[in-house]
Amino acid sequence: MVVSHFLKWVNTAKAHERAAAASALARAYANHDLPFEDRCAAEAALTLLLDDPSARVRKAMAEALALSRHAPQQVIAALAADQPEVSAVVLARSPLLSDADLVDRVTEGSKAAQLLIADRPSVSKELAAAVAEIGDADVCRMLVANAGADIAPLSFRRLAERHGHVASLREALIADDRLPADCRHILLVKLGDALKGSPLVVALMGAPRADRLLKDACVKASLTLIDATDPDDYAALIAHLRVAGNLTASFIVRAIAHGKVDFFGSMLVALAGQSERRVRSLLATGSDVALAAVFRRAGLSEAVHGILVRALKVWREVANGRRVAGAQEVSRLMLEELGGETADGDLAALLKSIHLDALRENAREHALAIAAA
Repeated sequence: MVVSHFLKWVNTAKAHERAAAASALARAYANHDLPFEDRCAAEAALTLLLDDPSARVRKAMAEALALSRHAPQQVIAALAADQPEVSAVVLARSPLLSDADLVDRVTEGSKAAQLLIADRPSVSKELAAAVAEIGDADVCRMLVANAGADIAPLSFRRLAERHGHVASLREALIADDRLPADCRHILLVKLGDALKGSPLVVALMGAPRADRLLKDACVKASLTLIDATDPDDYAALIAHLRVAGNLTASFIVRAIAHGKVDFFGSMLVALAGQSERRVRSLLATGSDVALAAVFRRAGLSEAVHGILVRALKVWREVANGRRVAGAQEVSRLMLEELGGETADGDLAALLKSIHLDALRENAREHALAIAAA
């Protein structure tokens, strides 16, 4: 009877009166304390109010029903597709919207709607994937900042690929502990590209030198990235480096010179098609001939076999506690394998560069230790 009177009254009431009445009716329905017949009548009335010409009325309904798990499904769906001032509270809060509903809103909705959805208390992997694929940088940054978002590695990859050039999102991604190692490498490359294209950098260095220096910086940063990567993720990072064309002989030489022996082993597993157990055995106790054979299967040039074997022997002694050494000494011994300081060629130049970098880094750490004493 109350609903019957309401439906007769609503045709002549003013907008603010209709909004107040709609809110009261919606709250009564959401509280789930109406008798069955009254609930059916109230649901019919709420459905009818979806056609009210005043957004104020529909907004009042949205605010009353947004958090309810008992709201009429058809009413919530309609409110979610309404104009922004009405739909916002439903998109941000309603537990009745399915992933399919929300993906549709992401696909068809405005940026404002996408921001609200990306910031929902809980965002599933499927919904996060849609946001990562469609949202602009601001929407994606909202997703990454949302602790309730379940973001799959593939979605992180799409975020890095699509928006890695945007500094604010790149910083948010790098700060996220969930970010896979291969995505971190994508962001390193994106950062290098951004710096390389900077008018200031080009003006100061010239394009060729800027390109060369930034490529070198990306390689060094990639080595640092290895230390922050869980060994279980080595295979994914190596696959990414390989596809991106960054798994070069130069990178491999740098990795072994800096003692990344486990990562080097994972690279051999991927490149040579050998089992992890066999590669580990070879790295630990394999002869020069056996090591050269696996290097050959991995596609490594004969020119680097000798220096890789020399480095591995030093790192074996370090691992067994018979020697103390770091990148500075190892790179010097690798260079000696080529003939020492008088050696020339690209490989010798690479080892000299690694050695000088290690000298500078050790000197810097020594100076800082003295200053801290």
